[in-house]
Amino acid sequence: MDAVNKMIGFYKKAVLENYYNFNGRATLPEYWWFVLANVIVAFVIGIVDGILASVIGIAILGTIYSLAVLLPSLGVAARRLHDTGKSGWNLLWTLIPLLGAIYVIYLLVQKGETGKNAFGEPVKK
Repeated sequence: MDAVNKMIGFYKKAVLENYYNFNGRATLPEYWWFVLANVIVAFVIGIVDGILASVIGIAILGTIYSLAVLLPSLGVAARRLHDTGKSGWNLLWTLIPLLGAIYVIYLLVQKGETGKNAFGEPVKK
């Protein structure tokens, strides 16, 4: 149950507390728990959207959800890169098909810097 609480806590932190915050740092667990929660929510919304599409012919919930979490997703990813000492602008590498996304994922899984860096103090656990 502790893992579920962590996931919900990090999701709420990214979406409610840091909706469009691109400053500071985000820990490795903070980022990946948010990603997992986001995937689960998107999956459930996809199922509901599929049911609605078959009943009323419109599937728009997924689009609305994607737009709603766009800024929090970019913000937490930028803060995660800041934790590794990299600029959030490195997210633009994803515009290069496949290789760019692989490179950004490589950056996102790196261990964060232990001390203060150009983006601030490490996040307290």
